[in-house]
Amino acid sequence: MTGLSKMARVADGPGGARVRRDRAESGNEHMSTTPPGPAAWRATAAGASASFVGIGLARFAYTPLVPELINAHWFSPSAVAYLGAANLAGYLAGALSARRVGRWLGDRRALRWMMALATLALLACSVPVSVPWFFFWRLVSGLAGGVIMVRVAGAVLPYLKGERRGLAGGAIFAGLGVGIAASGTLVPLLLRLGLSRTWAGLAVLCALLTALSWNGWPRPTAPAVPSAPSAPGEGQGRPVRPARLRLLLVEYALISMGLTPAMAFLADFVSRGLGRGSAGSTVWILYGLGALVGPTLYGLLGDRLGFARALLLITLVQAGALAALATAHSLPEIAVLSVVIGSFPPGVVPVVLGRVHELVGRRPEAQSAAWGRATVAGALSLALSAYLYSYVFARSGQDHRTLFLIGAAALGLALVVGVAARFARVPRVAEEEAAHHIAGVRGASVGE
Repeated sequence: MTGLSKMARVADGPGGARVRRDRAESGNEHMSTTPPGPAAWRATAAGASASFVGIGLARFAYTPLVPELINAHWFSPSAVAYLGAANLAGYLAGALSARRVGRWLGDRRALRWMMALATLALLACSVPVSVPWFFFWRLVSGLAGGVIMVRVAGAVLPYLKGERRGLAGGAIFAGLGVGIAASGTLVPLLLRLGLSRTWAGLAVLCALLTALSWNGWPRPTAPAVPSAPSAPGEGQGRPVRPARLRLLLVEYALISMGLTPAMAFLADFVSRGLGRGSAGSTVWILYGLGALVGPTLYGLLGDRLGFARALLLITLVQAGALAALATAHSLPEIAVLSVVIGSFPPGVVPVVLGRVHELVGRRPEAQSAAWGRATVAGALSLALSAYLYSYVFARSGQDHRTLFLIGAAALGLALVVGVAARFARVPRVAEEEAAHHIAGVRGASVGE
């Protein structure tokens, strides 16, 4: 009766007559909460486009361009490494400011303009005015990506009915993988036209996707997943913060540190470190193929095994793959490892997102706040570790293998923290909310 009385109060509020009329026509109260916006596939496509533009290209397209930036004498090797880290520093700033930007502009407007800002940053990078100029625009592109990462899931997932969280989150963040794959295939083709035109071509692609997804975002009305608590006494605005959630933030920070070296230096390792020239671009394409399947595959794995177990399993595999890369010499071995490692940066995102939702419970506002903290933890780790790796890279005589070993060690520590989290004491309220949330999601999936 509590849930029905709350629904009645909502119906008597502003616009209540329209809500009651919709309910009378459909005969289903839950169907009435669907916003009169774009279809679910369009909303999901808009989310994937945002992750593609803001992170997939704005960040990952830089990696296959590193050898050419050095060979074309745009910047020195050490400057190129630090300029790559500028994007991650901006990503941290974007993650920190994302909630404020979302409140100020609203999710739809914020995501639209962040995509436009990332596009502008790519276009500005087509002109090598100076190191500070390039640094600024790499910073801006990272800021746009940070806002997108925090806000995109909350802008889409609550408005989708019946989808499994892992699969739906994987579809949204598959844009990261598509961006990595696109950077590996498009960049070598565009480089035939010159380095400046390569940056401009990437900007044109992002502008096209920004325009196509402009009206694809759900309208900010009642989400398809009820936001009100299902039991009396459960808080609505205050997120649960059990020990497991705090440990998850540490685990995600270590994972972010572990994925950085391959993400930033893999193409350069093969191209210049091993002296294989254009093979670096080929390896990056294989990395992108892994990134294409990672989000969906790992999201499904989280739905099947539970997100905590899935996170431990994929972290273990990645730690082994990165350690193997540090000792690999043959191209076939590196090719296979590149596919495995490439699946991790975009694939771990929906798994961590699903784990956050398990721990926080069935409250969109609390989920958004907790995911924001997780993104900040990952972004802070990415930014700090990027500068750490750049420093080690310069001091070690540009030894890529040392960076890969450090990354493997960070993933090993993440495993230790993840196992410790399984035995951490959790408040009873948090356990009940997580169980209720999981049951609700699985019930919705069965009811499809």
